[in-house]
Amino acid sequence: MVTEGDPSALVRVLHLMILSFSWGMQLWMTFIAGFVLFRGVSRHTFGLVQSKLFPFYFYSVLGCAFLNLSIYAVYHPRELLSPSESLQISLFFICLILAAINAQWLSQSTTKTMLKMQAIEREHSLGDEVGRKEKQEAYKMLREKDPKYKALRHKFFRYHGLSSLCNLTCLVCNGVNLAYTGLQLAGL
Repeated sequence: MVTEGDPSALVRVLHLMILSFSWGMQLWMTFIAGFVLFRGVSRHTFGLVQSKLFPFYFYSVLGCAFLNLSIYAVYHPRELLSPSESLQISLFFICLILAAINAQWLSQSTTKTMLKMQAIEREHSLGDEVGRKEKQEAYKMLREKDPKYKALRHKFFRYHGLSSLCNLTCLVCNGVNLAYTGLQLAGL
Protein backbone atom coordinates (compact mmCIF):
# COMPACT_ATOMS: atom_id res chain seq x y z
CA MET A 1 0.00 0.00 0.00
CA VAL A 2 1.64 3.22 -1.16
CA THR A 3 0.95 6.22 1.03
CA GLU A 4 1.22 9.74 -0.29
CA GLY A 5 1.72 12.71 1.98
CA ASP A 6 3.71 13.24 5.11
CA PRO A 7 4.50 10.34 7.43
CA SER A 8 3.48 10.60 11.05
CA ALA A 9 5.95 11.83 13.66
CA LEU A 10 6.41 8.25 14.89
CA VAL A 11 7.30 6.99 11.41
CA ARG A 12 9.76 9.85 10.87
CA VAL A 13 11.45 9.22 14.21
CA LEU A 14 11.58 5.46 13.55
CA HIS A 15 13.08 6.01 10.10
CA LEU A 16 15.71 8.41 11.46
CA MET A 17 16.57 6.06 14.33
CA ILE A 18 17.01 3.06 12.03
CA LEU A 19 19.12 5.06 9.60
CA SER A 20 21.31 6.60 12.31
CA PHE A 21 21.66 3.24 14.12
CA SER A 22 22.82 1.58 10.91
CA TRP A 23 25.26 4.35 10.04
CA GLY A 24 26.67 4.51 13.56
CA MET A 25 27.11 0.75 13.67
CA GLN A 26 28.86 0.86 10.30
CA LEU A 27 31.21 3.61 11.49
CA TRP A 28 32.04 1.69 14.66
CA MET A 29 32.67 -1.65 12.96
CA THR A 30 34.57 -0.15 10.02
CA PHE A 31 36.79 2.42 11.67
CA ILE A 32 37.05 1.61 15.37
CA ALA A 33 36.43 -2.01 16.39
CA GLY A 34 38.70 -3.56 13.77
CA PHE A 35 41.64 -1.28 14.50
CA VAL A 36 41.32 -1.73 18.26
CA LEU A 37 41.19 -5.50 17.93
CA PHE A 38 44.01 -5.57 15.38
CA ARG A 39 46.32 -3.81 17.80
CA GLY A 40 45.20 -5.64 20.92
CA VAL A 41 44.76 -9.35 20.19
CA SER A 42 46.53 -12.07 18.23
CA ARG A 43 45.87 -12.51 14.52
CA HIS A 44 43.88 -15.71 15.01
CA THR A 45 41.83 -14.24 17.84
CA PHE A 46 41.17 -11.19 15.68
CA GLY A 47 39.95 -13.43 12.85
CA LEU A 48 37.79 -15.48 15.21
CA VAL A 49 36.15 -12.39 16.73
CA GLN A 50 35.45 -10.93 13.29
CA SER A 51 34.06 -14.25 12.04
CA LYS A 52 31.54 -14.15 14.91
CA LEU A 53 30.71 -10.43 14.71
CA PHE A 54 30.51 -9.94 10.95
CA PRO A 55 27.54 -12.18 10.16
CA PHE A 56 25.50 -10.45 12.88
CA TYR A 57 26.75 -7.07 11.69
CA PHE A 58 26.00 -7.68 8.02
CA TYR A 59 22.53 -9.07 8.77
CA SER A 60 21.86 -6.05 11.00
CA VAL A 61 22.89 -3.70 8.18
CA LEU A 62 20.72 -5.74 5.82
CA GLY A 63 17.70 -5.50 8.15
CA CYS A 64 18.17 -1.76 8.60
CA ALA A 65 18.55 -1.28 4.83
CA PHE A 66 15.35 -3.22 4.22
CA LEU A 67 13.43 -1.21 6.81
CA ASN A 68 14.81 2.11 5.55
CA LEU A 69 13.96 1.29 1.94
CA SER A 70 10.50 0.03 2.89
CA ILE A 71 9.59 3.07 4.98
CA TYR A 72 10.94 5.45 2.36
CA ALA A 73 9.20 3.68 -0.53
CA VAL A 74 5.83 3.69 1.23
CA TYR A 75 5.89 7.47 1.59
CA HIS A 76 7.52 8.26 -1.76
CA PRO A 77 5.53 6.77 -4.65
CA ARG A 78 7.71 6.18 -7.70
CA GLU A 79 5.53 8.36 -9.91
CA LEU A 80 5.99 11.38 -7.61
CA LEU A 81 9.74 11.15 -6.92
CA SER A 82 11.85 14.27 -7.35
CA PRO A 83 15.43 13.80 -8.64
CA SER A 84 16.85 14.01 -5.11
CA GLU A 85 14.29 11.51 -3.81
CA SER A 86 15.13 9.20 -6.71
CA LEU A 87 18.78 9.37 -5.68
CA GLN A 88 17.91 8.71 -2.06
CA ILE A 89 15.73 5.68 -2.78
CA SER A 90 18.44 4.38 -5.15
CA LEU A 91 21.02 4.68 -2.37
CA PHE A 92 18.76 2.74 0.01
CA PHE A 93 18.37 0.05 -2.66
CA ILE A 94 22.12 -0.12 -3.35
CA CYS A 95 22.78 -0.50 0.37
CA LEU A 96 20.19 -3.29 0.57
CA ILE A 97 21.77 -5.22 -2.32
CA LEU A 98 25.35 -4.80 -1.08
CA ALA A 99 24.43 -5.73 2.51
CA ALA A 100 22.70 -8.86 1.18
CA ILE A 101 25.79 -9.81 -0.84
CA ASN A 102 27.97 -9.33 2.24
CA ALA A 103 25.62 -11.22 4.56
CA GLN A 104 24.82 -14.11 2.24
CA TRP A 105 28.03 -14.70 0.36
CA LEU A 106 31.14 -12.64 1.03
CA SER A 107 31.17 -12.94 4.83
CA GLN A 108 30.78 -16.72 4.71
CA SER A 109 33.35 -17.18 1.94
CA THR A 110 35.87 -14.95 3.68
CA THR A 111 35.46 -16.82 6.97
CA LYS A 112 35.80 -20.27 5.40
CA THR A 113 38.96 -19.21 3.59
CA MET A 114 40.39 -17.57 6.71
CA LEU A 115 39.85 -20.72 8.79
CA LYS A 116 41.71 -22.82 6.20
CA MET A 117 44.57 -20.31 6.25
CA GLN A 118 44.68 -20.36 10.04
CA ALA A 119 44.95 -24.16 10.09
CA ILE A 120 48.03 -23.98 7.86
CA GLU A 121 49.47 -21.14 9.94
CA ARG A 122 49.04 -23.15 13.15
CA GLU A 123 51.04 -26.00 11.60
CA HIS A 124 53.89 -23.49 11.23
CA SER A 125 53.47 -21.95 14.71
CA LEU A 126 52.08 -18.72 13.31
CA GLY A 127 49.05 -16.65 14.27
CA ASP A 128 49.66 -15.93 17.95
CA GLU A 129 51.42 -12.61 17.35
CA VAL A 130 49.69 -9.26 17.82
CA GLY A 131 49.76 -6.89 14.86
CA ARG A 132 51.49 -7.39 11.53
CA LYS A 133 55.13 -6.50 12.17
CA GLU A 134 56.05 -9.58 14.13
CA LYS A 135 57.02 -12.68 12.12
CA GLN A 136 56.56 -11.01 8.72
CA GLU A 137 59.44 -12.99 7.29
CA ALA A 138 57.89 -16.28 8.46
CA TYR A 139 54.64 -15.45 6.66
CA LYS A 140 56.55 -14.52 3.52
CA MET A 141 58.45 -17.82 3.61
CA LEU A 142 55.20 -19.73 4.14
CA ARG A 143 53.69 -18.08 1.05
CA GLU A 144 56.75 -18.98 -0.98
CA LYS A 145 56.92 -22.60 0.27
CA ASP A 146 53.22 -23.52 0.28
CA PRO A 147 51.25 -22.88 -2.94
CA LYS A 148 48.00 -23.89 -1.23
CA TYR A 149 48.50 -21.24 1.44
CA LYS A 150 49.44 -18.67 -1.19
CA ALA A 151 46.25 -19.44 -3.15
CA LEU A 152 44.12 -19.28 0.01
CA ARG A 153 45.69 -15.96 0.95
CA HIS A 154 44.96 -14.55 -2.51
CA LYS A 155 41.36 -15.82 -2.30
CA PHE A 156 40.96 -14.40 1.22
CA PHE A 157 42.14 -10.93 0.21
CA ARG A 158 39.91 -10.97 -2.87
CA TYR A 159 36.83 -11.79 -0.77
CA HIS A 160 37.88 -9.44 2.01
CA GLY A 161 38.47 -6.62 -0.47
CA LEU A 162 35.07 -7.10 -2.10
CA SER A 163 33.42 -7.25 1.31
CA SER A 164 35.19 -4.06 2.38
CA LEU A 165 34.16 -2.32 -0.83
CA CYS A 166 30.52 -3.34 -0.30
CA ASN A 167 30.69 -2.21 3.32
CA LEU A 168 32.24 1.17 2.49
CA THR A 169 29.71 1.75 -0.29
CA CYS A 170 26.87 1.01 2.17
CA LEU A 171 28.47 3.38 4.66
CA VAL A 172 28.60 6.16 2.07
CA CYS A 173 25.02 5.47 0.91
CA ASN A 174 23.71 5.65 4.46
CA GLY A 175 25.84 8.71 5.20
CA VAL A 176 24.46 10.57 2.17
CA ASN A 177 20.91 9.55 3.11
CA LEU A 178 21.46 10.64 6.70
CA ALA A 179 22.86 13.99 5.54
CA TYR A 180 19.92 14.48 3.17
CA THR A 181 17.46 13.59 5.93
CA GLY A 182 19.22 16.01 8.28
CA LEU A 183 19.02 18.79 5.72
CA GLN A 184 15.26 18.26 5.54
CA LEU A 185 14.78 18.92 9.26
CA ALA A 186 12.96 22.14 9.98
CA GLY A 187 14.88 22.70 13.20
CA LEU A 188 16.70 21.01 16.02
